[in-house]
Amino acid sequence: MTIRVKVLGCRRLVLLFLFLGMLLEAQAGKIRYSVPEETDKGFFVGNIAKDLGLQPQELAERGVRIVSRGRTQLFALNPRSGSLVTAGRIDREELCAQSLQCLVSFNVLVEDKMKLFPVEVEIIDINDNTPQFQLEEAEFKMNEITTPGTRIPLPSGQDLDVGMNSLQMYQLSSNPHFSLDVQEGPDGSQQPEMVLQSPLDREEDAVHRLLLTAFDGGNPVHSGSLRIRVQVVDANDNPPAFTQAQYHMSVPENVPLGTRLLTVKDMDPDEGANGEVTYLFHNIDHKVAQVFHLDSYTGEISNKEPLDFKEYTIYPMEIQAQDGSSLMARAKVLVKVLDINDNAPEVTITSVTTAVPENFPPGAIIALISVHDQDSGDNGHTTCSISGNLPFKLEKLDDNYYRLVTERTMDRELTSQYNIIVTAADQGTPTLSTETHISLQVTDINDNSPVFLQDSYSTYIPENNPRGASIFSVTAHDADSNENAQVTYSLVEDTIQGVPLSSFVSINSDTGVLYALRSFDYEQFHDLQLRVLARDSGDPPLSSNVSLGIFVLDQNDNTPEILYPALPTDGSTGVELAPRSAEPGYLVTKVVAVDRDSGQNAWLSYRLLKASDPGLFAVGLHTGEVRTARALLDRDALKQSLVVAVQDHGQPPLSATVTLTVAMADSIPDVLADLGSMEPSTNLDNSSLTLYLVVAVAAVSCVFLAFVIVLLALRLWRWYRTRVLQASGGGLAGEPVSHFVGVDGVRAFLQTYSHEVSLTADSQVSHVTFPQPNYADTLISQESCEKKDFLSAPQSLLEDRKQTFSQVNFV
Repeated sequence: MTIRVKVLGCRRLVLLFLFLGMLLEAQAGKIRYSVPEETDKGFFVGNIAKDLGLQPQELAERGVRIVSRGRTQLFALNPRSGSLVTAGRIDREELCAQSLQCLVSFNVLVEDKMKLFPVEVEIIDINDNTPQFQLEEAEFKMNEITTPGTRIPLPSGQDLDVGMNSLQMYQLSSNPHFSLDVQEGPDGSQQPEMVLQSPLDREEDAVHRLLLTAFDGGNPVHSGSLRIRVQVVDANDNPPAFTQAQYHMSVPENVPLGTRLLTVKDMDPDEGANGEVTYLFHNIDHKVAQVFHLDSYTGEISNKEPLDFKEYTIYPMEIQAQDGSSLMARAKVLVKVLDINDNAPEVTITSVTTAVPENFPPGAIIALISVHDQDSGDNGHTTCSISGNLPFKLEKLDDNYYRLVTERTMDRELTSQYNIIVTAADQGTPTLSTETHISLQVTDINDNSPVFLQDSYSTYIPENNPRGASIFSVTAHDADSNENAQVTYSLVEDTIQGVPLSSFVSINSDTGVLYALRSFDYEQFHDLQLRVLARDSGDPPLSSNVSLGIFVLDQNDNTPEILYPALPTDGSTGVELAPRSAEPGYLVTKVVAVDRDSGQNAWLSYRLLKASDPGLFAVGLHTGEVRTARALLDRDALKQSLVVAVQDHGQPPLSATVTLTVAMADSIPDVLADLGSMEPSTNLDNSSLTLYLVVAVAAVSCVFLAFVIVLLALRLWRWYRTRVLQASGGGLAGEPVSHFVGVDGVRAFLQTYSHEVSLTADSQVSHVTFPQPNYADTLISQESCEKKDFLSAPQSLLEDRKQTFSQVNFV
């Protein structure tokens, strides 16, 4: 007998529902696709790039990826075509069991914008499952007095497919006593029942064998069979009866294994075998049957597997009681599972930045965090926080998403790395929490200039240093890192006495060591003032500079220079005149010398190195004055030769010598006479030459006398002008004393003038040299000579001269 269940316009209704569903989804802003189950890996689902408004090549560039939670990745992105494809074989029955609509939801993250796009993919069922019965053979016992019309519930077949591919009809093999009737349950399921059509006769047929076949509506049609064995027994007029039509039980999900949860009771007033009731599961899902155990004799229900609230909130069961005469009764049992807080929140870092620059602005996104708790109610409500006083904060988004953003700017020089602890906690009792660590590296930017250890530097170097000698080393530190802290050194361009600084010193750009490019001369300059520039290698580079003073230390490298007496350029020897009547201490002449060095190296001392008569003359140690040491005697030679040495106090000391010739005579004619007598032979030419020389000396003396008279007149006129200026309140009172030279100094200066007669026996030429001024104990430096003040000029000193002298050199 065949019973077919027909659904009118089923295909059109399904299409209509799908169309309406797609319209609702489009309004909700979600991207929806559909794909049949059991497709191969890489099966095209939809053009995700087009639906996101992107080009296929932009998927990789913009970091587009699938974000799903707690489930194996079922789909993947094809970066070449921009399409959504399957990541493997999809089994709809494994994902959604008997649900009419199977939807897989996930999010697509566009990472550069940190934006999520929800996507739903409907898994379309195909006819890949055959209707099956839990039993291969069902056995029933029927009393022979069973009245026709009695219905015997048969085990239902199960088909994991849905829709038209699910179980659609049953068929019972032909039998004169039984027929098949299919009832529709409250939930729309089909319940096959075997109806007794005619009375049974045990004596005629004690056992009836039938075959129940279940068919689905797929193409091709699949079927499954159940063998039915009906044994006719003697009469039993009281069927079993449960104490309740439906049993309810609530248990926590962490109940121990083997716990007795519920006991069902069935009453049968029959006696003997007809009153002995056995219990068994009826029409129960095979997964539920694996979790619970039913004692067939006592009716106790216990758990043999852990209960899972996440899988089933209510476990439905149907218990069938059957007595010894095969009379049966059924009752519903509903076991409600109470959720406990046994799952800690799950924290997923969807997208994270591991390194940020220290000038990262506040509000910039560091990471996208997803928090999920599999528990329900308060046990599933979560909060997320970060610990410590960190420059970050969490901002809550929809659907249990948070984003970690910067709250204030960071300074790498203070903290170069942050270990951010993200804590997710639920609201259950006790509270469960999960910690996730995010390590964030703060990268450096060039925000620190190089810093020298001192505001200025100074160093000393002796003159005459070798070229390339190391002078000094400067160091600047940069608080940045890597290339931003790499400091190079250079010199600020400048000139020294019109010469570029770079020709004097150079600096090592890496070490900051300064080197002398030439040998320094203290007599040219005493110090070098320069600036050292330190520049880092950042972008843009930062720099700072510091002043450096290089002071040249004097070395004793200059011998004393004798200014007076000056040696004639023609090689002749000058003669100093001393009267024979000179008393001891008479100033004959004065040796004047200078040393270009400074300090101790320029301190000069004079000594008589050699003399014709060592006891006749003495030289002042510090003044250089040549004076008579005793009175002159008749035996003393007319011509005295002296060698005076001038020595400085440097280390080692340097010296210079000068040879003086002193003529002992009271007057110039005496000198000439004495010198003439000393000549071995004379002739008329020499006598005439001497006459001309005397006339020349007389003329020079007259000119010098006239010059002195003019100086005296100028002196009187200047004295008169000074009196006038003092009377009018003129401002000479503010002049420094160093600008004036006293009369005593002038006298001392003028006393050094003497008549010098230099004669050579074989010379045919004579000339007169005008005497040069010689300061006693005073040397006018180059700086003082450069001053323009008329009171310090040599002419003002000559105005006080009251006597005239002349110096005559004969060659």
